[in-house]
Amino acid sequence: MYTAAGQLDREQRVRQHLPLVKRIAHHLIARMPANVQLEDLIQNGMVGLLDAMARYDENLGAQFETYASQRIRGAMLDGLRENDWLPRQARREMRQVEVVLQRLEQENGRPPSERELAAAMGMDLADYQRLLQEARGHQLLYLEDFGNEEGEDFLARHLGSSAQEPSALLEDKDFRRSLGEAIRALPEREQLLMALYYDEELNLREIGEVMGVSESRVCQLHNQAIGRVRSRLFGERPARKGGKKG
Repeated sequence: MYTAAGQLDREQRVRQHLPLVKRIAHHLIARMPANVQLEDLIQNGMVGLLDAMARYDENLGAQFETYASQRIRGAMLDGLRENDWLPRQARREMRQVEVVLQRLEQENGRPPSERELAAAMGMDLADYQRLLQEARGHQLLYLEDFGNEEGEDFLARHLGSSAQEPSALLEDKDFRRSLGEAIRALPEREQLLMALYYDEELNLREIGEVMGVSESRVCQLHNQAIGRVRSRLFGERPARKGGKKG
């Protein structure tokens, strides 16, 4: 069971951290459409765990479970992207929501309400909420999933010429500060939802019980909250004349 250095062998370490892979998979699948299988997430997560075991360096200063969680989650998200599990139309519609969010917030100096968003998109409230529900899983608030229009993710865009590890990027103070400010700018109800999901790690059903709404309503509010955060982080730079907004 142990190596000559007194460490657990590879197989034993995999078994030891399998519950971590399963926990992350169950947490992630709560926001996925029905066509996403839990077993597929776990399988991809195991690839991430093995990658973490091979790459981990305790001199980086991060605990193995923290480092492994990033790799496991990233491998699961990579698997989802490769399978193109969300229709392109749904992706386009959610990008449009983010654009409208940014414009209304700039015009009004406050986060727009759902009714204002629906009206600005030329939809009635029920259709707008249905759009949020159908795009379930589009918005994943992890650095690995903060992509731009070309599909390039946050980590890829911010890796320097040196072989900087993703774990170091997670400590980027400027980004963390901007992310915190974007979350604090959310309406109070959406701030509560984010805290319950990302800090307390409650699932959507449990959050619904706390907030007194249905699980599907939690999903809608979550998608909308992430749209607000993304629009602040990546859409707040005004477009230059004669050019496209980045």
